[in-house]
Amino acid sequence: MEEEFYGAAYKGSKQFSQQQIRTANATGFGAAADDYMERGIDLNEQLIMNKPATFFFRMRGDAMADAGLNDDDVLIIDRSIKPTNGKIIVAALDGELVVRRFQQTFNRVTLSPENKKYKPIEIGEYNTYSAWGVVTCVIHPVDSTLQLHLHNRKKDNKSSNW
Repeated sequence: MEEEFYGAAYKGSKQFSQQQIRTANATGFGAAADDYMERGIDLNEQLIMNKPATFFFRMRGDAMADAGLNDDDVLIIDRSIKPTNGKIIVAALDGELVVRRFQQTFNRVTLSPENKKYKPIEIGEYNTYSAWGVVTCVIHPVDSTLQLHLHNRKKDNKSSNW
């Protein structure tokens, strides 16, 4: 018996190159530089400096809300960047992952939140602490349609994981 493959009925009538597709701009008119336009934007190329050392992390909680990192945002973390004063990091602290602003003085490390509801965490000798990486980017939806879509998808995933 021969296997059948079901593909899309409409295969398209023309193949377009990037140069044939005009870019859109806010005014609705093509720019004079459209003839010299670049290839498409690759977010991996734009946002990731060191691919083997980079991972994505979903933000949970509102401890960094005043820094623009909201619950359910996607963070891009680069493990090859050394945590220095003022950088936002992901750290393993006593078995939990936390996202905080890194502060180090001569003999003390403090992980500071960006929300007045939370207190800074001072790393003591009895804490198990490891900096996992530096937050380089945050991706969060701004359109309510996408926010609703992501919320529904999260809800569907929870109901299917019984």
